[in-house]
Amino acid sequence: MVMTSQPTAPAVNSVLRVPPASPAVAAAYFGASLAFHADVSDVASALAADGDPGFVVVDSRSTVSWDQGHIPGAVHLPTALIPEQAARLLDPAVPVVTYCWGPGCNGATRAALALAQLGYQVKEMLGGFEYWAREGFAYETWEGGGRRAADPLTAPVDDADCGC
Repeated sequence: MVMTSQPTAPAVNSVLRVPPASPAVAAAYFGASLAFHADVSDVASALAADGDPGFVVVDSRSTVSWDQGHIPGAVHLPTALIPEQAARLLDPAVPVVTYCWGPGCNGATRAALALAQLGYQVKEMLGGFEYWAREGFAYETWEGGGRRAADPLTAPVDDADCGC
């Protein structure tokens, strides 16, 4: 009896069980993602640069949360109040970047949806206030300003540029 070896199919794992998208589909998806999201370090860099960053930052959390800490210069506009207060607080010609607590909270997503439905151009800041503080950026509280040391698991400690 002659045994022939048959090529074996690669083992299917949980990563490749659903194959990756084609490069064209992936490019469209990731390009769209960047149209909807900004990260904490990019927002901080734009706000720290001289001149107008070209957007306004909106904290969509409650007043108690805002008092615990918020991004300096942000507009406080809780999600539930967007329909009645956005026109008074925001210029419809200026893009908006929303944030909430952090990656485990979808409050910034809900705020971005509410603003988009009112006609605002909007992005969501990934990481929220949690990553703003964890990356070592200054914040304000009801007691005054604050800043924590950068968490080495979230931001480079000895360099302002993460290389991303």
